[in-house]
Amino acid sequence: MSLYFWLLFGSIAVPLLLSFDKRLHFYTQWKYVLPSIFTVAVLYISIDIYFTRQGFWGFNDRYISGLQLFHLPVEEILFFIVVPYASIFLHEAILEYFPQVKVGKKLNVVLIGFFLVMSLLVLVFNLPQSYTAYISGKLLLILILALVLKSESIRSFFLTFLVILLPFLLVNGVLTGSFITDEVVWYNNTENLGIRIFTIPVEDFAYAFTMILLNLLLIEKLKQLY
Repeated sequence: MSLYFWLLFGSIAVPLLLSFDKRLHFYTQWKYVLPSIFTVAVLYISIDIYFTRQGFWGFNDRYISGLQLFHLPVEEILFFIVVPYASIFLHEAILEYFPQVKVGKKLNVVLIGFFLVMSLLVLVFNLPQSYTAYISGKLLLILILALVLKSESIRSFFLTFLVILLPFLLVNGVLTGSFITDEVVWYNNTENLGIRIFTIPVEDFAYAFTMILLNLLLIEKLKQLY
């Protein structure tokens, strides 16, 4: 099996097993979590297909299986299911043991306002860099959506995301070339800022933030409806 697959397997194994933990009972939330993950995955995979075709990023044949779906490595498709599931599980597990983990309402507004301004500035001044413009625009829209929905989830997510970053740095680090000879996923640096944290393009942090937050917003809405 490919290195990319083993990274995904390592990411999902523990969260999936602990989904049946007697205290967490995360499996009882599947009726909200799974529809959200698949809905968001369709949105992100669609853009992924386009960006791959445009050569904004691509994949090293050395580290993938060669199986493709929608002109993407099957591992890349699975990424949009595995990573959100593991991240949402970690978010919920933290809240189960530490239910008061959330920023204050005023600080929440300040943080959203700060990131709104930052994402708008990055978007305006980096329109030629397609990946940068795309992810800053998406961050802008999802933060506005959080405000419109008056989300409570984002108040916790600002803090739980800091914990989610730990496995993110390991998995995405390997994908972008840490600890291995070549990267699993390569980037065309003319389409991004060219700024990396370790080997990870800085845009990937916003990418992960938006993908998980959009899932949490949808899950929150589904729980209200049902």
